[in-house]
Amino acid sequence: MKAPRVKRAADPRVSDLIARMATIISSVAHQPDGVADAREILAYLLDVQRSWPAFNGDATVSPELFSRALMAAEKRAHGAPIQYCAGLAAFRKLTLAVDRRVLIPRPETELLVEHVLSRVNTGIAFDICTGSGAIALALATEGNFQSVTATDISADAIEVAQSNRDRYAESLTAPVEFLEGSALAPLGDRGANVIVSNPPYIAFSELFTLDESVRDWEPSVALLAGDNGMAVIADIVSGAPRNLLDGGLLALEVDTRRAVLVAELTAAAGLYRDISILPDLTGRDRFVLAYKAD
Repeated sequence: MKAPRVKRAADPRVSDLIARMATIISSVAHQPDGVADAREILAYLLDVQRSWPAFNGDATVSPELFSRALMAAEKRAHGAPIQYCAGLAAFRKLTLAVDRRVLIPRPETELLVEHVLSRVNTGIAFDICTGSGAIALALATEGNFQSVTATDISADAIEVAQSNRDRYAESLTAPVEFLEGSALAPLGDRGANVIVSNPPYIAFSELFTLDESVRDWEPSVALLAGDNGMAVIADIVSGAPRNLLDGGLLALEVDTRRAVLVAELTAAAGLYRDISILPDLTGRDRFVLAYKAD
């Protein structure tokens, strides 16, 4: 007697997966927009445009991806940022691996990279407080630098950054080195044409003013910088002239409430020229740029 034929279940459709994910996500009151979140997470997991899941509901996904997506939805239901749920974050032309060991790269920092590349895109670049490696890898894939060196005080962050470097090894136009240590310290007396940083700039007392998705999920070591939020920036401003070549650029992302203070601190050092404050995408003062005096 022949064994009965068993019909293999069809792979699940995108529309069914989104519906399942949305139900899970919306099961918690503070995550009301389950469908939108599900689509964004799924787009990351499929490595497609964010709009793709909305217009390709009849496409199918593998059972393995189906399971991964449901696990990501569970994380989102408990308040995890979408990028941590997917384990990925978009940054300029890159899609970087991220988890709770590093900050999620943000659009403001993409603009910081744009400001740097429009002014300096050759020579040697340093990225201070690199986190996921977003700035360093953007410079090394979009610029024409001889080399890019990045530092971070967190060994965990360095590990994530190195994995992202490996992810884009074939796209790099310059070698990228990651060094563990505080701010400029690991660089010794090396020289650079540009030093760029998105450092910690939140005061200890301001931690509980941050959104829950930041305060409860992102690493405090990458957020907090002393009683006034200036500890790391002050170290960079005072130390950068030792590493910058003559005419080299210092480019900082700062707290919008303290941009003027950072510019004043930079001017008071007496070692910089052409100090400027530039706005972010919302028009708020976000970046301080200065050149080392010749």
